[in-house]
Amino acid sequence: MRYQPPDSHRNRARSMRKDATKAENLLWQALRRNQLEGLAFRRQYPLDGYILDFVCFRPKLIVEVDGAQHAESESDARRDAHFRQSGFTVLRFWNDDVIRNLDGVCMEILMAAGKWR
Repeated sequence: MRYQPPDSHRNRARSMRKDATKAENLLWQALRRNQLEGLAFRRQYPLDGYILDFVCFRPKLIVEVDGAQHAESESDARRDAHFRQSGFTVLRFWNDDVIRNLDGVCMEILMAAGKWR
């Protein structure tokens, strides 16, 4: 059975896609249309009551792009633990890291996905 998030979550994800940060937009340009080694990412995807910045269901990889408001966030730690218990790998990058080193971020994503050795 396919996961159907509540309408409120889908609407919130849609609005977040329209209001993405510069770092999220840069990373999306690198991830969209399976152009990063064929990995099929979705952006601002609602899952289990959360909205994920980027998710690739094969190989169960979540990528979050964070600003300063996420520093030492307990709610982020709980969220990450929830998805790790479900078998996902969770990567977090600071906005500045994505803006200054997009190639390095993409390399880390590829390594986590097992596409780069």
